[in-house]
Order: sequence, then C-alpha cells, then structure tokens
Amino acid sequence: MVSAVMVALPLVFAPFRALIGFKSDHHKSVLGWRRVPYIWIGTILQFGGLSIMPFALILLSGDTHWPMWFSHLAAALAFLLVGAGMQTVQTAGLALATDIAPEKDRPRVVALMYVMLLVGMVISGIVFSFFLEPFTQIQLIQVVQGAASVTVALNVIALWKQEARQPHKTRREDLAPPFKKTWDQFVSNYQVKRFLITLGLGTAAFSMQDIILEPYGGQILNLTVSQTSFLTALMSAGSLLAFALSAKWLSKGMNPYRIASVALLVGLIAFSAVIFSEPMESLLFRIGSFLIGFGAGLFSVSTLIIAMQMDNLGMTGLALGLGEQSIHRPQVSQFLRWIDS
Repeated sequence: MVSAVMVALPLVFAPFRALIGFKSDHHKSVLGWRRVPYIWIGTILQFGGLSIMPFALILLSGDTHWPMWFSHLAAALAFLLVGAGMQTVQTAGLALATDIAPEKDRPRVVALMYVMLLVGMVISGIVFSFFLEPFTQIQLIQVVQGAASVTVALNVIALWKQEARQPHKTRREDLAPPFKKTWDQFVSNYQVKRFLITLGLGTAAFSMQDIILEPYGGQILNLTVSQTSFLTALMSAGSLLAFALSAKWLSKGMNPYRIASVALLVGLIAFSAVIFSEPMESLLFRIGSFLIGFGAGLFSVSTLIIAMQMDNLGMTGLALGLGEQSIHRPQVSQFLRWIDS
C-alpha cells in the first residue's frame, strides 16, 4: 500500500496539466518565450525531487532513528516534486513540439518521442543495474543524484534554440482570458466531452495494472523475481511495436480515433488473458503483459494526436495538458526493490 501511494503521488499533480498548458499558452515574458520558462521550472522541481529521493528511500527502508511518519513524509515530498516537475516539463515540452512541428509531421514526431522515452528507460535500467551492483546506500545516493544532474543537462540541450522569441505575442498589456472562460469554451464541444471521458476511463484501465501485475505473477503464478522482472521488457516491447505501427498508420491518414478504439479492444483481450492465466499457466500471462504494453502504446499515441488536433483555437497547451497520457513506467518496480533492499 505504501509503495502504491508513493507511485501514485507523481500523478497527483496531473490535473494541473490543463492549467499549466493554459498558462504557457498566454505566458507574458520579457524575453518573448511562452514554453521555455515552464520547462525550466519543471526541470528545477524534478531536480529537487531526485536530489532528496535517495535519502527518503533510505529512511523508508527503516535505517533511521527518526519516526516512521517522517520517512513517509520525506518520500512523499520527493515523489511529489518529481511528479510536479515531470508533468510541467512534459506538458510545456509537448506544446512546444506542437508549435514547432508541421501538422503533417506531428504523428511521426509523437511516435518518435515515445520511442525515445522507452529507449531511455531501457538504457537507464541497464545503467542502474550496473552501478547498483553491489548495492550500497552510498551507491544509491550517487546514482539517483547523478540522474538528477543528467536530467538538467538533457533538458538544457533539448531547450537550446528551440523556441523562437516572439515579444509581440507576450506583451504584458495584452490581457490573457480567464481560465474558466477558456475552459468553458473548450469543453462546450460535445465531441471534446466524449473524448475526455474516454481518455479518463482508458487511462485508468491501462494504469491500474502498474502496481499489481508483478505481485500477481509472483504470488499467484509463483514466478521468480527474474521472471516477473522480464514483464517490463515484454510490456516495453509491446509499446515499441505499437508506436511503430501507429506512426505508420497515422502517416497513411488513418483516423486516430479508430486507433484508440483498437487500443481499447486490445486492452480487453490483454486483461482477460491475465485474469485467466492462473489455470492456464504463465504463458498466457506473458502474452497478456505484452498486449497490455501494446494497447497502452496505441492508446497513448492516438489520444495525444487527437489532443494535438485541438489547437485551432490557440489552446495547444490546454489541449495537450488534458490529452497527454502516461505510459507504463518500468522504474516503479526498481523503486520497490530499492525499498526492499
């Protein structure tokens, strides 16, 4: 339960994505930037969270003279800061990518960004495994704080000369519309309301397996730690295949709503396979895990493309703040192992 709460905390900030996107749409800056200030603020928040996270995890493991509630509070603060920074960077960053990319190239841009996200997860997993063997608390502090420094460096590189300065769009005398008025205008479309409902239900469906899947394999199917860890690779492979297929389908003009519906149908099959895997051994469980990653990948890319298509009213940030999805993050199981260690 504690692990589930800690993993959920980064998503507490997710409802504010819409507000962040709206603010970045109308940000007033003397430098003429709208997106860059929010990406930089998010980077600093994420750096702060990662800097204190290893100490919080050490306290959470019980190696402390402080009361246990303090360790829970420290871990919660670390995860919350990382989540707030991540949500801010992703929302403003995707809005910037939408501003830069021509409309015909956006499907390929989104698919490439998600592919690079998964490639980064695979590389970071290998690097973490190498540097944390043998595991010591000092090694944990060095690795996570090293990741914090790498985050800042990569974000600076990603920002460099990407957003053109446009002082004429950010004059302070130009008043931004109230958020409530903009929100009411945005959701007045019946199709937008339907999309948001589907988005919420689909995201909940694909996200709730994150904590449960590995314990289910270990406790119900008696899989070893090595075998349950392999589930991360299966789901990542499914997501990579989904990104490649969705990029191909979208480039050929396939409707993203149709891709999202295919993703949900694949999810139904995937979760059914997991449910019925106990009497039919673990092969069906692995197939179900692969299909969960595949369905989540299709759903993430298609819904993000739909959100990108809602920028005709100058609400790119608001639409992306609502539409961006979080795909399965393999680091969850790594954090649980750190706490156990």
